[in-house]
Amino acid sequence: MFERLDQQLFLFINSLNSPFFDQVMHTLSGKLIWVPLYLAILVFLGIKYKRKFLIIIIFIILAATLADQSSVIVKNLVHRLRPCHEPSIMSIVHLVNGDCGGVYGFVSSHATNTFDVALLSLSFIKKRWYTISIILWASIICYSRVYLGVHYPGDVLCGAILGSFIGWGIYSLYVITDKRILINKPYFNQTPNYHPAP
Repeated sequence: MFERLDQQLFLFINSLNSPFFDQVMHTLSGKLIWVPLYLAILVFLGIKYKRKFLIIIIFIILAATLADQSSVIVKNLVHRLRPCHEPSIMSIVHLVNGDCGGVYGFVSSHATNTFDVALLSLSFIKKRWYTISIILWASIICYSRVYLGVHYPGDVLCGAILGSFIGWGIYSLYVITDKRILINKPYFNQTPNYHPAP
């Protein structure tokens, strides 16, 4: 029943297309276009956290690797065809530039990766305006994948949940690591020795 509803919702969203939004969604769904955003996030974190930034970079790389690889693993385990590869509906799926992607679509790598970036970065930045903006950004990327005909809504929803879990989990691991490092630094546990003048 879920798959049937998922398919119907997909067909509805995918049918709401126009030449203008075809190009908008295709552009938003690209990867290189968001490199300036990623660099801006890194610069902000570098300014805010200073010496801790090198440690944060390690956790960012770990999160990005986990998000990317976990979505691939799930795809290869579940084997759910993308809507543009599904024989029963592929003839009515609206594709942009004929780009369908790989055979399997559950879960969406775009959704997993963008929500990983969103949750991990907002956990570090902790600004309301940023939280709203980055969640909106990730949601639009997810919508674009359905619009473009390469994912069902369920693909992007589950990918978003997976990416959010990874982002939150890696941040939690960072917090634990950061506390242990602070506790183990000798100068945090020592009482300064004062020698009053005679």
